[in-house]
Amino acid sequence: MQANTYYHVYNRANGSENLFREPKNYRYFLKQWVKYIDPVADSLAYCLMPNHFHFLVKVKTEAELKAFLSIKDKRKSTTLSKGLKPLERVVSLQFSHLFNSYSQAYNKMYNRKGSLFIPNFKKKEITSDNYLATVVLYIHQNPVQHGFTKNIESWPYNSYKLLLTEQKTFLKRRLLYDWFGGKEKYILFHQQSILEFK
Repeated sequence: MQANTYYHVYNRANGSENLFREPKNYRYFLKQWVKYIDPVADSLAYCLMPNHFHFLVKVKTEAELKAFLSIKDKRKSTTLSKGLKPLERVVSLQFSHLFNSYSQAYNKMYNRKGSLFIPNFKKKEITSDNYLATVVLYIHQNPVQHGFTKNIESWPYNSYKLLLTEQKTFLKRRLLYDWFGGKEKYILFHQQSILEFK
């Protein structure tokens, strides 16, 4: 993952298992997301589903990643993956830490063993303005498309409604609003696009 670049990041559980069985699982995953991913990427939108998740992120700038890498190196806790550039490695490593920490806690809680996530999480670079808008809508529409709810506002584990509030959040709501041209246009885009789905 390259610095200062937008990505659609997603992953799912192994086989027919779930990543999230109860509300505290969703909350814990988001807590771990903030711990491991916030230092290397800004999060703009998300949806957590029982067996998979989606996020829209913007990887931090090269200067921010270098600063984070410098702090990690001082702690002597960075084991970087081979074959990647140093800054790409540090982002990849943070995702690895996220998945490992969540899996360990989940396995302990439910007395299970083995990997929880499919290896090699998926990431698609956002290459155009239209694609970014499509990804935001896709993420927020996910629970409707999978039949878990009738509308995006009622699913408690996506960011659509949270982004509309003043509630404190790790999401970069101003960055997302600015990209859409303001909060009103963000809302209008969702309303118009959802009507087109029907």
